[in-house]
Amino acid sequence: METTRNYFFSDMAVMLGRSMRHVFRSMDTIITVAIMPIALMLVFVYVLGGAIKIGTDNYVNYLLPGILIIAIANSIGYVSYRLFNDVQRGIFERFNSMPIARSAAIWGHVLTSVVSNAISIAVIILVALLMGFRSPAGILSWLAVAGVLMLFTLALAWIAAIAGLLAKSVDGAVAIAYPIHFLPLISSAFVPTDTMPGPVRAFAENQPVTSIVETIRALLSNQPVGNEIWVALAWCIGIMFLGYVFAMRAYKKQI
Repeated sequence: METTRNYFFSDMAVMLGRSMRHVFRSMDTIITVAIMPIALMLVFVYVLGGAIKIGTDNYVNYLLPGILIIAIANSIGYVSYRLFNDVQRGIFERFNSMPIARSAAIWGHVLTSVVSNAISIAVIILVALLMGFRSPAGILSWLAVAGVLMLFTLALAWIAAIAGLLAKSVDGAVAIAYPIHFLPLISSAFVPTDTMPGPVRAFAENQPVTSIVETIRALLSNQPVGNEIWVALAWCIGIMFLGYVFAMRAYKKQI
């Protein structure tokens, strides 16, 4: 037990490397997580952008935070899918017969989501720069944006882990991603919420994506974030905590 504790981080690094190899070998993962959000950004900026009134001529600046959130949401189904496959193949039972930290396996999947999303986000931002995105934000603001995106990724990854561990089929495992995809669409990611009908606006303004998008948008514009950042952090940390607790319970039940 002492050896397992001492080597937790090295065990987790091995599991992270294993999961990342699966990601790089899967072309559909790369297309869904990186290329699809970029395609969506191109469509909205160059096809629909002229018809959307947001009070600024640089629509890509307004749109980018929402595209980053969509990229993260697109990746969540793969967390549950990979975990489901490990459960079905008895991988966790094999790991538990070895002198490694038990939770390292599930942490490897969760951290893979963070690393792969960081790569995708970097690529999306580079494409946005080519499309005209400009930001006066300083290094501290960019670090704050990275922190918020990482917390949001961790929160969704732990929620996806629950589905992957408890699902009875592949379809059930990846189904967790579908409702998450709708949240950016019914938020301030594409248009201001004050243009929406009353009930839709009420939902949009009181769900996590809007506060996260508004926080990132203010940080990238070098504008005061106000209370939005605390609301965004509360959403991320609250979801992450609940997801972690229930995911670990499900994981212990599986092993």
